[in-house]
Amino acid sequence: MKLLRDLLDKQVVDREQVKIGKVDGLVAELRPDKPPRIVAIELGSIALARRLGSRPGRRMARLAASMGGKQYGEPHRIAWHKVKDIGIDIEFDIDVRETSIFAWQDWLRDHVIGRIPGA
Repeated sequence: MKLLRDLLDKQVVDREQVKIGKVDGLVAELRPDKPPRIVAIELGSIALARRLGSRPGRRMARLAASMGGKQYGEPHRIAWHKVKDIGIDIEFDIDVRETSIFAWQDWLRDHVIGRIPGA
């Protein structure tokens, strides 16, 4: 499997087929005298900005942390061992309601969109 080609930008779904987002980054563990091992995937604008370089990644992390708090300064990670199937979509054995993946969207809805008249 060619990881970058086969995984980046693929749709991620939970066990109920709820769309979570797209794979924006991969987290690898470097091991001495062994090939690297994928330990997690990253989702979110920070991971996507990191693909453009370290400077855009740091700027996006600072922006997210300044708007929503320190907990939003890192991309969301899903452990690789939770992968259930890799096909057209990447299916994880998680329930999206048990994670904080949509916390940023909830924060934006409550603090920004909700304050727009007529929203």
